[in-house]
Amino acid sequence: MKSVLSMAAVCVVLSSSSAFAERGPVTNLPMPRFVSLKASEGNVRRGPSLTHRIDWVFKRRNMPLQIVAEHGHWRRVEDRDGAGGWVHYTLLSGVRTVLVEQDMAAIHHTAEESSPVQAYLEAGVIARLGKCTGNWCRVTAEGSKGWIKRSAFWGLMAGETRD
Repeated sequence: MKSVLSMAAVCVVLSSSSAFAERGPVTNLPMPRFVSLKASEGNVRRGPSLTHRIDWVFKRRNMPLQIVAEHGHWRRVEDRDGAGGWVHYTLLSGVRTVLVEQDMAAIHHTAEESSPVQAYLEAGVIARLGKCTGNWCRVTAEGSKGWIKRSAFWGLMAGETRD
């Protein structure tokens, strides 16, 4: 006898299985998550092995990437544009960085709009990510430190806070 599942039952099965998708099957770390490129060059492959074709090469050390899948020693990553592929885990670092998207983004002394501006960052600058609270994050970039609005960069999950 074949069992028949109603749409409600299918939805329950899918929603309960999605809870398991929140952790990587290899590392048991949250998925998706942000990392950075450790090397100055990193081959991005079509699949998770050395036998797969190299689609392109990332060429910016510390570039933030989002891990969206894991398979053995390989991580499927995506950049800010959603372009992705498989990268060997040794090319990645847990050091958090962000990519400034807003041109001339102001770094403030404190996490307030009225706070003095320490520096301005051009779009495309990579900054090291520190503490994040509310709509502000502390960053370090090219010798400047301070607070920047989280809407000015890419590399942080929605609602994510950091201590």
